[in-house]
Amino acid sequence: MSTTTYPLRVDGSLDPRLRRWLWLVKWLLALPHYLVLVFLWIAFVVVSVAAFIAILVTGRYPRRLFDFNVGVLRWSWRVDYYSYGALGTDRYPPFTLADVTDYPARLEIDYPDHLSRGLVLVKWWLLAIPHYLIVGVFFSGGIYLGGQAAADASPAWWSPGLLGLLVLFAAVALLFTGSYPRSIFDLVLGINRWGLRVAAYAALMTDEYPPFRLDLGGQDPGVTAHRH
Repeated sequence: MSTTTYPLRVDGSLDPRLRRWLWLVKWLLALPHYLVLVFLWIAFVVVSVAAFIAILVTGRYPRRLFDFNVGVLRWSWRVDYYSYGALGTDRYPPFTLADVTDYPARLEIDYPDHLSRGLVLVKWWLLAIPHYLIVGVFFSGGIYLGGQAAADASPAWWSPGLLGLLVLFAAVALLFTGSYPRSIFDLVLGINRWGLRVAAYAALMTDEYPPFRLDLGGQDPGVTAHRH
């Protein structure tokens, strides 16, 4: 057995100074981001269609299109981490597609030099079906893309899925104790990490099949096992 680095890495650093009450109004504070993300996700879909054609013809994902879609996933992850996808920080997310190295939530995807022309025809609708079934339980309300239902970019907090319940428990604990239970945080990060890996795979950004594994904790272990 050997291990290789998985091409997508999702990290989150839990803020030790979370305020007890701020989560009650984050739906309002994050509203400008939600409005921007609606348009960004529309563009994400258009870009993904263009990338599909390019990969089918050339076997390559155009770099500028790739960087844009990585930016959308990154922006979505920061907003989710701040709001009801994790409640992991009180630091307001920046309005940028670029990586912000000192922000507590980060996402990176390695650019693929080549992608399979054959896989591009089946991986986003057929090969990913088992993962869709699992993340449907985790997130509910649709196929998970960057912490939001693809159809309406609504936050996970509004969903009855497992992630929404865990974040609710964390919010109640934070309100009454001033502390975010570490075990819940680790599980929340693992669920988000799984969903984002599936999102990147379905968006044709990697040929590396997502592992069926909850990698818990704020720091992405970033490895997947291969048997020979």
